[in-house]
Amino acid sequence: MIKQALSISGIPALLWGAPSDKVFIHVHGKMSRKEYAETFALIAEGKGFQTLSFDLPKHGERAGQPDSCDVWNGVRDLNAIADRAFADWEHVSLFACSLGAYFALNAYPSRQLETVLFQSPIVDMKWLVEHMMLWAGVTPETLKREKRIDTPIDTLDWDYYQYILAHPTEKWPFPTSILYAGKDELQPETSIREFARKHNSVLSVVPRSSHAFMEPGDRTIVEEWIKRSLT
Repeated sequence: MIKQALSISGIPALLWGAPSDKVFIHVHGKMSRKEYAETFALIAEGKGFQTLSFDLPKHGERAGQPDSCDVWNGVRDLNAIADRAFADWEHVSLFACSLGAYFALNAYPSRQLETVLFQSPIVDMKWLVEHMMLWAGVTPETLKREKRIDTPIDTLDWDYYQYILAHPTEKWPFPTSILYAGKDELQPETSIREFARKHNSVLSVVPRSSHAFMEPGDRTIVEEWIKRSLT
């Protein structure tokens, strides 16, 4: 498979697949990197797409850089990648996983995406942050006073929480397929179903899988879902 290393606005990226006028922007989730797009890119190439993957802040080649992997930097980077994609390809689609999907929901609602695939998307960040606060025994009043609090899961940030409250997902007008794990510990099924209903998305629920889809048999489930979603 053809694979070309790129730098887009200083962001390390990979372009996968034979030349085409169709491309998928591939946005990975937390604790991943651009190279993990290979399986998706192989399937997408068989459907006539190239794939453009890249490292989010604090991931892959950017692990030692100072930028935080937060919504502000994520949206900035996703827009830089999209600017390149829409300049170089006639047809642009999106695959995004977990936190990458949350960044995409904030960065791309006004872009002209043709097809969207979300794997284990974070569609309700308010639920996640408020439950992180609950699990850590942190009240909103404490977070407001301290501004940033480290927890065993992640760092709670008052400004981030305020952004989340001020930016609910209202607009997502693209044909979207969602793969959701029934044992997802980061998003409740009610939130995923409500998002799918509100935005006319096609939802596939795998009852025995967890958020990361890393258990035996999960790889096949994900691959088959991608193939179905790209037909």
